[in-house]
Amino acid sequence: MNSSRIFYLAGGFILYLLVQTLVLKNLVLFGIAFCFLYITFLILLPIETKTIPTLLIAFGMGLIVDLFYDTLGVHTASLLIIAFIRRPWIKILTPTGGYDDNLQPTVLNMGFGWYMTYSLPLIFIFNISFFFIESMGTHLFAPVVQKIITSAIFVFVLSNIVQLLFYRRRRGL
Repeated sequence: MNSSRIFYLAGGFILYLLVQTLVLKNLVLFGIAFCFLYITFLILLPIETKTIPTLLIAFGMGLIVDLFYDTLGVHTASLLIIAFIRRPWIKILTPTGGYDDNLQPTVLNMGFGWYMTYSLPLIFIFNISFFFIESMGTHLFAPVVQKIITSAIFVFVLSNIVQLLFYRRRRGL
């Protein structure tokens, strides 16, 4: 990974955090669908990103979001879970020929079907861990499941819109 790519990722990190903490913090649809768009940054890291750097990025991002949301580590714990699961999940989805270097797993690069099978489980795992940690167990099971499903759909749709508007397709040689 070259230095321009690192600066590009650092800028994206800052931009996703700013948008999440300043704009999307109070965006809740119908009182049940929360927008956690910042997890899209972690999901869209290049495919060859190893687990330890991904965990460090997730920890930093989760800690900053927790500071703004006043949630005492709930975002950090949920992000660390999907950061830990991300690499094995990519290995499961990798075809026999592998992927190109520095390839971002976006809708434009990989196609909608592949992106859906890659990102939706990660988004659901994030929402499951977030809302069950937040509710301190399963005593409010039906409202928590409702929040998990609606928030996951909301984040997935918004993530696709952001990718189609602001990301570009990587051209082959």
